[in-house]
Amino acid sequence: MASVTVELVSVERMMWHGEASIVVAQTTEGEIGVLPGHEPMLAELGESGAVIIRPIEGNALVAAVQGGFLSVAKDKVTVLAEYAVWADEVDADAAQAMLDTDDESLHARGAAELMAIRRSSQS
Repeated sequence: MASVTVELVSVERMMWHGEASIVVAQTTEGEIGVLPGHEPMLAELGESGAVIIRPIEGNALVAAVQGGFLSVAKDKVTVLAEYAVWADEVDADAAQAMLDTDDESLHARGAAELMAIRRSSQS
């Protein structure tokens, strides 16, 4: 099976590095799926979204992301996020509470975290 090397990096930590069959992310232009052999590109991640990585072995990995960039080079995809957290690390009640705040950044973070939980349950 063809694969692409993937790195998911947040400001705080390297979240994942390995081989995957596809990476799906929300950009400011919409959702994109990157398969092995994809043309090189650079895209801005949306303020509120999820990244799905399908490793060659194992279950899909889903992270909430907020801001950053998606870089596709020959045989490598790098997701550089201003904020990222794995869906299984999200406190759903806290994320829901963020939606009720007037702070746009926290509202977007809560929306991203809830989206990641939903996408994780679908994967």
